[in-house]
Amino acid sequence: MVCPRCIMVVKAELTRLGIETQSVELGEVTLRQKLGEDKKKQLNETLHALGFALIDDKKSRLIEQVKNLIIELVRQENSNLKVNLSDYIADRVHHDYSHVSNLFSEVTGSSIEKYFIAQKIERVKELLVYDELSLSEIANMLNYSSVAHLSAQFKKVTGFTPSYYKQIKEKKRKALDEI
Repeated sequence: MVCPRCIMVVKAELTRLGIETQSVELGEVTLRQKLGEDKKKQLNETLHALGFALIDDKKSRLIEQVKNLIIELVRQENSNLKVNLSDYIADRVHHDYSHVSNLFSEVTGSSIEKYFIAQKIERVKELLVYDELSLSEIANMLNYSSVAHLSAQFKKVTGFTPSYYKQIKEKKRKALDEI
């Protein structure tokens, strides 16, 4: 789950299935009771039909937790992107960063840093489409050292300059869960 709307949909489906929850948060549901195999299968099918996945193993949960931390960090209004990413993640998942980084790369085929950059670029795209901030303000907001650095990274990832991207009518942004 990557947005409040996703949380709302999952809550509604859990209620519809008669599954009591303690909490439903970004990427994580805590149940009041353990599910039987039939109920678990039904929940898995329901979530799958909605484009979600039931993640029940420790490795996958840790990877989802890391992804959600990065999404929250990049998307928070007035977020402090000046934090050291490795320390930020290690502190919140309570694991050694090198372990988490190796596991993330093994499971996703990409590094945490590449995922973080991809999230930042998607945020830049969104802000460019809104057209409320200058490129300089966007660079500052997302803790780029300069507009040139943002532009270079944007072009490397998208193949376009930010100004060209802003001009094109067909904006091909990715959904957060597709990154």
